[in-house]
Amino acid sequence: MDHHRPPNRLAREQSPYLRQHARNPVDWYPWGPEALDRAKREDKPILLSIGYSACHWCHVMERESFDDEAIAALMNRDFVCIKVDREERPDLDAIYMNAVQMLTGSGGWPLTVFLSPEGEPFYGGTYYPPEDRWGRPGFGRVLEALATAWREQRDEVHASSARILEAMRKLSVFEPDDAALRPETVARGAEALLGHVDRENGGIGTAPKFPNVGVFHLLLRRHHATGRPEFLEAVRLTLDRMAEGGVHDQLAGGFHRYSVDARWLVPHFEKMLYDNAQLVPLYLDGWLATGSELHRDTAVSTLEWMRREMSSADGFASAQDADSEGEEGRFYVWRLDEIEALLTPDEAAVLTRRYRVDEAGNFAEPGRDHRASILHVGPSLAEIARDLGRGEPEAASLLASARGKLLAARAKRVPPGRDDKVLVAWNALSIRAFVRGATVLGRPDLLETALRADAFLERELVAANGRLLRTWNEGVARYDATLEDHALLASARLDLFAATGDPSHLARARRLADALLDRFHDDRDGGFFLTACDQESLVDRPKPAFDASLPSGNAAAAEALQRLGRVTGDARYADAARDVLRVFGSLLARQPFGTAHMLAVLDDELRGPAEVVVAGPPDDPATRALLAVAHATWEPGRETLLLDPAHAETAPEALRGKSTVEGRPAAWVCRGLACAPPVTTPGALHALLRESAPGRA
Repeated sequence: MDHHRPPNRLAREQSPYLRQHARNPVDWYPWGPEALDRAKREDKPILLSIGYSACHWCHVMERESFDDEAIAALMNRDFVCIKVDREERPDLDAIYMNAVQMLTGSGGWPLTVFLSPEGEPFYGGTYYPPEDRWGRPGFGRVLEALATAWREQRDEVHASSARILEAMRKLSVFEPDDAALRPETVARGAEALLGHVDRENGGIGTAPKFPNVGVFHLLLRRHHATGRPEFLEAVRLTLDRMAEGGVHDQLAGGFHRYSVDARWLVPHFEKMLYDNAQLVPLYLDGWLATGSELHRDTAVSTLEWMRREMSSADGFASAQDADSEGEEGRFYVWRLDEIEALLTPDEAAVLTRRYRVDEAGNFAEPGRDHRASILHVGPSLAEIARDLGRGEPEAASLLASARGKLLAARAKRVPPGRDDKVLVAWNALSIRAFVRGATVLGRPDLLETALRADAFLERELVAANGRLLRTWNEGVARYDATLEDHALLASARLDLFAATGDPSHLARARRLADALLDRFHDDRDGGFFLTACDQESLVDRPKPAFDASLPSGNAAAAEALQRLGRVTGDARYADAARDVLRVFGSLLARQPFGTAHMLAVLDDELRGPAEVVVAGPPDDPATRALLAVAHATWEPGRETLLLDPAHAETAPEALRGKSTVEGRPAAWVCRGLACAPPVTTPGALHALLRESAPGRA
């Protein structure tokens, strides 16, 4: 990028991604009336480019094409050029990603779409090289061909748009199926997913490998329901291999976005908040199910990374980039000679064995002759100590010292860029991760982090009219919140209510659920739209049903409404959750891979409600002891709720009739409409939970 060029309009934007393009010679606009009006006034097609700040290939296309004077001249001459941050505008991203997938059979970012002045798509793709390469047409050639088509073949262009829009609208039409809402749907879905697990390396399929958190939570549920070891082994293997692989930052914690190979070794190096926030509960549940300290330690180090490196004001930043100094992964990889120069010979001997570092390396740095190593776990410390003729405690001490030195040296490198914007949905997932860590690990400090983040969202991302906004950066909140923002934050606030007993969290969860029902619900065909009825009118209004990096918006809504219905006793919420399952019933039966999160909601619906209510003052050691027992076992769908006697008069339905026993904190275990007599000791609660657990299916 030529920093001597005058900035374009994107310099005034809040999005770090848009500002990355602020000195391109392209006459960029953000999405909005100014750009759309110009396109109509001048009868020019729109070139819409969608990406995000941590996207490696977005950076490549920016350097190769958008920063090229000749290509920029073509863009400026024939098109109105609009740049969108997909994380700010998931509605635009969803609409035009669907269009490109209709056209090409695949999608991804950067997303490059050509639209009529009315926003109707007629052509598109993802990354385009500057000239013909790798079987892809050069971007300049694409621009000239489409400009010619717009001028000379307008009827064909409009016909193409009409076909695409008709196909897109069919994506929001589903076949309701009450008959699919039965245990066999969950069982068959989990069985099908189990068949796609890589039995050698874990994860789903071959390469690339993504975390697929919803899939492995569903497999963990099936192990709980059936006792079949193959379900648990699939989860254990995947969590082990991910934690030991290069996709996991072995020095600082946190997971990279995905692995380009089947062995979890070579990642795309960006770190996304949403991946890490979802992996924490999965690793904690893995620990409770398997007893693996690796799973526990991985969850803890991920939480520590999130709090240390992703804090933005009192919320959480969105992402860390893959690139530093213009090279992907440079911040994270090591050459053997670098390590040997930093460490003592004894330290180097332990660390290079533990993390498989050698002269050959395993990662070719771009533009360099040498190969570096991505740290990944090799032999155990016991094996290393034996090979080196040392005791295991000494080897552990040497490794700890060596890790500290590498971290200190890495801190002096040019770090990857960080996208500081705070997104409601991703912060909601983070709040849930910290609440889960707090309750399972007995860490009040983690709960304080969650409470601060929630207070920040309430303070900074609620507009004067009470509407939730989606994104915040540098003191400015913008854009209407989407379905996923409302639904995930409602669940996060339910988690906070369960952990604290503070009814204000439940009240705010209810307000979000009411907004879902009032403004997002499809009153004709059921389910929920991505955007509210009073948001900007676009060429399509998607109804998200498939999981992607996050749970689908409808799965998230169904979960929040189902939980609210059970806690409050309000039939509106419970009925709406069941209606979502009905609307997408046939999809659940046919497509388990894309609907794992909603299958989990169906599983909870079929299991029926289950609660452990602990009644007692939050700061009473006896209350905390009962809560610790309740949180030490994992049961799908079970709510563990704290009833603070100070709020007993305003307690919701699930807490009514529960109280301390003769002034002593007490635990009530309820399933369906029946509650066992209360118990007051941790041992009695442990026995009651074991006795009352549902049988194997």
